[in-house]
Amino acid sequence: MTSLIRIGVRKASLIAPRSLLVKINYQSTRTITSRLDELPPKPKPWPYNEKPYTNLQYFFDKTTPRFDENTKLIIVEGPVASGKSKLAKEIAKSFGMIYYPEANLDMQYINPYGYDLRQLDSMLPPSCKSFDVMDFMRNPNHMLVARWQIEQYMIKVSQYIDALAHLLSTGQGVVLDRCAFSDFVFVEAMYSQKYLSKPAYKKYYEFRRSTIDHLLKPHLIIYLDVPVSKVLENVRQRNISYEKNSPVFTQQYLEVMEKTYKQKYLKEMSPNAELLVYDWTVEGDTDIVVEDVEAIDFDKYDEQDSHFQDWNLPNEEEWGCVRSRYADQKEDILSYANVQTYDVPELLMSGEDSEIYFRVMDEAPGQQYEFGYNKSMGDGGFLFKWDRPTRSTLPLRERRTV
Repeated sequence: MTSLIRIGVRKASLIAPRSLLVKINYQSTRTITSRLDELPPKPKPWPYNEKPYTNLQYFFDKTTPRFDENTKLIIVEGPVASGKSKLAKEIAKSFGMIYYPEANLDMQYINPYGYDLRQLDSMLPPSCKSFDVMDFMRNPNHMLVARWQIEQYMIKVSQYIDALAHLLSTGQGVVLDRCAFSDFVFVEAMYSQKYLSKPAYKKYYEFRRSTIDHLLKPHLIIYLDVPVSKVLENVRQRNISYEKNSPVFTQQYLEVMEKTYKQKYLKEMSPNAELLVYDWTVEGDTDIVVEDVEAIDFDKYDEQDSHFQDWNLPNEEEWGCVRSRYADQKEDILSYANVQTYDVPELLMSGEDSEIYFRVMDEAPGQQYEFGYNKSMGDGGFLFKWDRPTRSTLPLRERRTV
């Protein structure tokens, strides 16, 4: 028997105790469907990675004709080792959506030629060396932890912008494994265990405040509820060395994560997005989750309701502006994170170290010129290349586990 229990969370209500979870009420209207052959035809996707979407295109390439019932942004959330990645992939497949793996620094450290810039660490000063989740798991008190966590947040912001650009340019729905909105859950857990200093903790929220309101909120959040004891058991069973032997995954750390997820994140998001919460102590049935998603009537809210306000635009001109913003102005959005860090020592890099860092990076394989223009990497045909990449889109790269 499955332990799957379905629940709808509304407005500012908190998650109910597991013993009180109730089955969601089904709606008669289905606005997301797994019957993909019944979806209407749509214009071919706009190649947003190759072509800019200019003011002129507003008139000739409309945005909403590509939208259908499955043009939705779905986030799958949950604690570590909860099975959210597997569920997110299965949901994306069921609804003909694209799956975005959890944003990670592998997307940044490995360049388009496949060269891992972490190989250059031996040439860099300590303040400039790479640092990722594997390093944090092994040494959560390292001096680079604060910088890493802010970089981790910014890579999630970057990925979320990519997801919006994809949805608005193609009409295809997106399923993300975690997102920028929930990143602070980890920060609260880290700060509770003194892995972040108070100045670094405050600075993180400056970065968040400067960027988060520039992102459209998702349509649906699916949260997998797993008790801490089961999370620890799952970590041991999946046997990833840097997790299993990590000093980070303690009862206290995971309890703070769970509390923040339930009492802050889900509560804050509930006025804007639909929520489905499942007891996933024992892995549930994806087909039941698919049925629950299909049962949600996304059209039941009027214009005065806070739900989906980000997606209630009055005309094609407004949709065109929003689409252009995420497809063509990604760097402008990211530039809002230009937060001064001079008052947080662990976020500073000396001028001498910075000079070494940029010299080493500029001389790395595939880093000298724009992608496609590096002769040393086998690129050629330069006389016939006129276009530069339209935007910097992160690869859909899973995080390494070894």
